Amino acid sequence: MSLIEVNNVCKAYRINKRGKGIPGMMANLVAPKYEKKQAVKDVSFQIEKGDMVGFIGPNGAGKSTTIKMLSGILYPDQGEIVVNGFVPYKQRKEYVGSIGVVFGQKSQLQWDLPVIDSFELLKAIYRIPQEKYTKNLDRFVQMLDMGSFLQQPVRQLSLGQRMRADIVAALLHSPEIVFFDEPTIGVDVVGKETIRSFIKELNEQDNVTMLFTTHDMQDIEKVCDKLIVIDKGEKIYDGSLLGIRERYGTTRQLDVEFVDMPIVSPIANVEVVDLDVLDGRKKRFVFENQKVQINDLMNHLLQNYHIRDISISEPEIESIIRKIYNGEVMTR
Repeated sequence: MSLIEVNNVCKAYRINKRGKGIPGMMANLVAPKYEKKQAVKDVSFQIEKGDMVGFIGPNGAGKSTTIKMLSGILYPDQGEIVVNGFVPYKQRKEYVGSIGVVFGQKSQLQWDLPVIDSFELLKAIYRIPQEKYTKNLDRFVQMLDMGSFLQQPVRQLSLGQRMRADIVAALLHSPEIVFFDEPTIGVDVVGKETIRSFIKELNEQDNVTMLFTTHDMQDIEKVCDKLIVIDKGEKIYDGSLLGIRERYGTTRQLDVEFVDMPIVSPIANVEVVDLDVLDGRKKRFVFENQKVQINDLMNHLLQNYHIRDISISEPEIESIIRKIYNGEVMTR
């Protein structure tokens, strides 16, 4: 059995539908009307121990609802969820000790207290043995370079510092599973790289299972090995990053540096783009891999032109995901 099992899960909300103005408000008090919004529709997936999974989708896709069901905050209307042997919404007290949750826009730290005091409070809440607490705290503080601000009140921290402290707060009790919701939102480039490196190292050393919801595709590409895409409450992709490139990333490109400025003859089904560098000697050849064989294109260029350098570029995950969200590729 997988560490996380989600089978045919559905969740709907009742939304109050009120008329306009004061008459609408008065009518709603007497006879309220509701409409049903299906947030999650028959979603199933499995996650194995140690997996690093990106769980993504456009706003309103059902990501947060699914994460809340996985963490035990919400219960599904239909279907079954089992995480690490627990049914989250039925066994929440026993379950929460095995998970950690990091919300990029909501801190679990005490605003006016020094960071270390929040950690001590969490130690008491989770009943963490002193030896484990000291070992984890020392290790995480060193890995995330937090020694300089442990004694500062949370309100005085930069966003990057607060995010590092929040991540440590979620990990002090050694959870087997961690849910990250926008863990690098608003953090600068250096801070993001520090957080990503820490997350990868923790996964490699402790085999912690991690699930990410994020709009930053760099988080996904640099940290995750698996991707689940949800849209309008339905799962539309579940597989590896390589798999989504092979399935939806049909556009390829060759960047070619010529020895001298060439006159490139038209090539069927290939767009030639002047990159406006190296005095016009570098050009990009863009094509669909269903229509053009990359080996044939490379052979054609090498046989007909003097070439100094040539490189192949895979489509970026961000561009593929954007096409999926915009309905530019068929997902079913």
